[in-house]
Amino acid sequence: MTDPRHELGRRAEEAVADWLTVQGWRILDLRWRASHGELDLVCLDPGGVLVGVEVKLRRTERAGSGAESVDKRRVGRLRAALAAYAAGATVAHHGIRLDLVTMAPAGAGQWRLRRLPGIDAW
Repeated sequence: MTDPRHELGRRAEEAVADWLTVQGWRILDLRWRASHGELDLVCLDPGGVLVGVEVKLRRTERAGSGAESVDKRRVGRLRAALAAYAAGATVAHHGIRLDLVTMAPAGAGQWRLRRLPGIDAW
């Protein structure tokens, strides 16, 4: 039996991938795993930068916002995973970056997506 939270997370990642694609991004991988960790999405942004995207969905903010759940340790693991991906990448890119996309209810069954670029610069 599949955990409903995992299914919701998978659907959130797919929704973010669709949202970024509409904005001109190219999706290279979903849920890419390495010994360092997992990248929810690996993309090329419209400027040709290789971007690891962490997706955080919150149905409520009782446990804090999606952005608050990404600490320095998590960023370090994501950075290591993105570096491993970049080392083996066969696609040309102009640098690497980690972004966070948060999803929160916007009412009437809609979701508000917000992209926070460059979380690895914290």
